[in-house]
Amino acid sequence: MSKTNPGNFFEDFTVGQVIEHATPRTITEGDRALYGALYPTRFAVPSSAAFAAASGLAVHPVEELIGFHVAFGKTVPDISLNAVANLGYAECRFHRPVVPGDTLRTSSEVIGLKQNSNGKSGVVYVRSTATNQRGEVAIDWCRWVMVHKRDPEAPAPDAVLPELAKVVAADDLVLPEGLDFSAYDFGAAGEPHRYDDYAVGEKIDHVDGVTFTDAEHMLATRLWQNTAKVHFNTEARPDGNRLIYGGHVISMARALSFNGLANAQLIAAINGGSHVAPAFAGDTVYAWSEVLDKAETPAPGVGALRLRLVATKGRDESMTLRNAEGKYADGVLLDLDYWALVPR
Repeated sequence: MSKTNPGNFFEDFTVGQVIEHATPRTITEGDRALYGALYPTRFAVPSSAAFAAASGLAVHPVEELIGFHVAFGKTVPDISLNAVANLGYAECRFHRPVVPGDTLRTSSEVIGLKQNSNGKSGVVYVRSTATNQRGEVAIDWCRWVMVHKRDPEAPAPDAVLPELAKVVAADDLVLPEGLDFSAYDFGAAGEPHRYDDYAVGEKIDHVDGVTFTDAEHMLATRLWQNTAKVHFNTEARPDGNRLIYGGHVISMARALSFNGLANAQLIAAINGGSHVAPAFAGDTVYAWSEVLDKAETPAPGVGALRLRLVATKGRDESMTLRNAEGKYADGVLLDLDYWALVPR
């Protein structure tokens, strides 16, 4: 009898099923360094221990997406090892900063299932929770992923589609303990723009682009212990291309957004996200943002901006999200809606 794990297929999931994912992962300073080598990130709080301390944070945190990618990677062997593609996110909240020395472990509950009309795959909806070594919730989120069926003839389950909030309410954002931007150092941060300088509806072209390579995206995906076959194995897809992990696209776009949003220091929540089109090595990615909403917070000197971050294959100076038919415009790779904490 084989001792290897083929991963779960669509028909292996049931609504209400809870999965405790293996391999807790301890965050180190090495994660911070490698993240900076992979992405052109320059946000001051995760870059500078002194800046973080001056902002009221007792311990120097890593970027929120490091914690997210690590926590997400834990789910892959059980949820998306046999995935066609990860489709989207919702209701993601960062409950506390992740710092070096924290050990994250993740569990998931299946909250929805729907077989595709072709009978060869289906969409699995899960709610995942990452906790630290003290059992405190660090991050929780929902996502949905398209998963192959093992047997196309297997009967379809009753369709269950979860009701997911379109946005995390501003009052439900969790602010890091002690966060205080009242003495914010704009010179060290790199830009003078604060909360009142941004207007709802404003669009920001982040200008810079980066060309993806297979070596870098596979290194990043291995760093998060994400084992999905489509990211590494050229035989896993009919076209013979390694699919770039959607989180790699998110981190690249977030890093590129520094130019124009350097003071969007901390991600508080991800309201929703769609991987609109696949990305592959050789694609050059650019990013632009739109301000969707603004909210005051009780933390001294801290405001929240709700931002749409769009990654595109090739630069789109018109910053067009959808075409005249209401479909995503050609070239759009990522549509991410999130809350960021900024100085007031």
